[in-house]
Amino acid sequence: MEKHEIRRKVKAMRQMLSEMEKRSAAEEVFERLEQTAAFLMADHILMYHSLPDEVFTHAFLGKWGKRKHFYLPRVNGVNLEILPYDESHLELGSFHIEEPTGNCTVDPSEIEMVVVPAVAYDRKGNRLGRGKGFYDRLLKHTKATKVGIGYEFQLVDEVPTEPHDVAVDIIITQNSTIIVKK
Repeated sequence: MEKHEIRRKVKAMRQMLSEMEKRSAAEEVFERLEQTAAFLMADHILMYHSLPDEVFTHAFLGKWGKRKHFYLPRVNGVNLEILPYDESHLELGSFHIEEPTGNCTVDPSEIEMVVVPAVAYDRKGNRLGRGKGFYDRLLKHTKATKVGIGYEFQLVDEVPTEPHDVAVDIIITQNSTIIVKK
């Protein structure tokens, strides 16, 4: 399947989810994440502030915000900057995503885990994003454990890849945790 076909199919599936299904899936995904050694050992975690069609991250940020150091990305041109997460210092930024404000950027090398959004994943850890390459540019500069989260239907047989694409190490859905063998 081509990238545009995967994006179209997943978008349609996301639109069919009820709010209850979204909430339930997010709880199950994050319960699975909390059980991974990678999460338990990480203190500095780059998350993302979810859009309405993505696995809801806001409750998880609130739950762990006092015990872990969370960071969020902010679009700066064609790249992502990393800033500390503070719920009271967010504003609507690029692509209608809430982003952190301020000037206190963090070097990607300080991050131990990155929770990565995507449109789709395959079992080899390949991910299909929204098409702008922001996360690929960021992920190539970090040795952090890369965790892709999504709904079960976002797992596809094969994600078409390009040389600049960066795969994830772990994929978590509400039904499965996949450790990718490198």
